[in-house]
Amino acid sequence: MLTVENLHVSYGAIKALHGVNLEVPEGSIVTLIGANGAGKSTTLRALSGLVKTAAGSVKYKGREISKLSPNKIVETGLCHVPEGRMVFANLTVLENLKMGAYLQRDKKWIASQTDYVFGLFPRLKEREGQAAGTLSGGEQQMLAIGRALLSKPDFLMLDEPSLGIAPLLVKSIFERIVEINREQGLTVLLVEQNANLALDVSSYAYVLETGKVLLEGPSARLKADPKVQECYLGA
Repeated sequence: MLTVENLHVSYGAIKALHGVNLEVPEGSIVTLIGANGAGKSTTLRALSGLVKTAAGSVKYKGREISKLSPNKIVETGLCHVPEGRMVFANLTVLENLKMGAYLQRDKKWIASQTDYVFGLFPRLKEREGQAAGTLSGGEQQMLAIGRALLSKPDFLMLDEPSLGIAPLLVKSIFERIVEINREQGLTVLLVEQNANLALDVSSYAYVLETGKVLLEGPSARLKADPKVQECYLGA
């Protein structure tokens, strides 16, 4: 569904990505793991058009998208839930969800999908009239994912969904990610600092180090790899 070839990204004189190659099959959950500064978030930002690529190819459903603007990329069905959640703090939960649906014109679908999100995250239903800025970190993460689902995506990119969230809510959010993948058939590309959790929910993984793919393979195999255990799993 997504093929990335020889992706290079620079921030001024600093080279952040050095020829990243990866593939994400339709219907799968694929994860990127690595230390801070490895280039994981930059990779997602490049795929969604938030940073410009210096070189390389990004093909989504066979179409080159590396030169498209972020809003045009969203229109293709590829949606990015950024690190830090980035909810509209002064808008209510329901208004945030409606913002996610700004490209959609089918009111019945919007209503149905909103109900699906509230079923997925009951806490959001309880707080639908509450300002998003007053929610806990975990609730804001639920809202960010729910808002993305209202854009009618085929492909969901999640950047550090566990960051700054209580462990009990992290478990619940990751269960919902797996549920979304299974029930709605969404393809997921996951960036996650908690490598154990990321490898548990994904089928395939890439290990990034200093802007390059160091290792790749089935998640279960990488989880058993001594080098991965030593460097990323705290073994």
